Order: sequence, then C-alpha cells, then structure tokens
Amino acid sequence: MCLGIPGQVIQMLDGYGNQLALVDVAGEARKVNVGMLPEETFTAGDWVIIHMGFALEKTDAAGAAAALAGLKLVGNGDWTEP
Repeated sequence: MCLGIPGQVIQMLDGYGNQLALVDVAGEARKVNVGMLPEETFTAGDWVIIHMGFALEKTDAAGAAAALAGLKLVGNGDWTEP
C-alpha cells in the first residue's frame, strides 16, 4: 500500500525533458517528477497524486479531495478493521 498525497500544479519547469512540475502540496511548493505519466499533459491548475516525489496519476479536484480525506482518516485512526 502506498499513500498518495494530492497536489495542484503551479507550473511546468523549463528543461528536465518536460518531466518536472512545481506543485502546491498543502501550501508548500514542491518539485514533482511527472515523467511516469508520459501520456498526460500538465498545466497550471491540474491535480496530481504524488508518492515519493513522483506523480502517480492525474486527477481532478474531487479525486484530490477524496485522497486528502483518506489521508486524514488514516492519520486520525478513525477506521475499523474489516
């Protein structure tokens, strides 16, 4: 299991083979590698799910909110075992 953190693309960074984006993650600007998603294009405002500095998937605002809700749920320990 991996935890994916949502972030919103601020801008694509010049160079780096078009594989590096500046992404807002919880109010902090982070460099994120989007090279694992070569079929996608990214522009300011797009949402991504990030793990260890890599974008694992492109999503929308609803998907980002769901990912954040899941992280909060796990962080609060508000879950039950199956």
